[in-house]
Amino acid sequence: MSDTPRPRPVHLVIMGVSGSGKTTIAEQLELRSGVPYAEADVFHPEANKKKMGSGQPLNDDDRWPWLHELRDWMTSQAEKGHSTIVTCSALKKSYRDVLREAVGDEFFVLLDAPEDVLAARMEVRKGHFMPASLLRSQLDTLEGLADDENGLTVDATDTPEALADEVLALSALATLAHEGGRP
Repeated sequence: MSDTPRPRPVHLVIMGVSGSGKTTIAEQLELRSGVPYAEADVFHPEANKKKMGSGQPLNDDDRWPWLHELRDWMTSQAEKGHSTIVTCSALKKSYRDVLREAVGDEFFVLLDAPEDVLAARMEVRKGHFMPASLLRSQLDTLEGLADDENGLTVDATDTPEALADEVLALSALATLAHEGGRP
């Protein structure tokens, strides 16, 4: 048995407003790294989904329990030695602060695209509870990554394959890129 300490699990959070391509990029990253991803939308309580589905934006009080649940899931994975890939809008720094409470190291990738591109993507999307009418409220809420946050902003109009290449080439994600982030 080796005395070499295992690297800390990494939580790669693919973030941005609706329509930015979070799921598409996460699927590419999962395919290439072997690290499964969690879709943050699954962690929303039914009341949040209904609220958004009716065209009402979520407020902070709606989001805190959702973010805490996601953080707790990330911690449970890290405690098993697993890195994660998570899709989450993570629109505000205070929301990302909650996710940073998870055991492990967090790295945020903000997917940035023009509003018209985002709206067009949302219009053709099928079966999602988030209507395109809420895009503007998300853009108004979005706080870009601060200088003290571990992450980077990428052009979400690039191909999913190119974006996955860019993300996996980051030295901060070496654990994720090698051996599927697993022990």
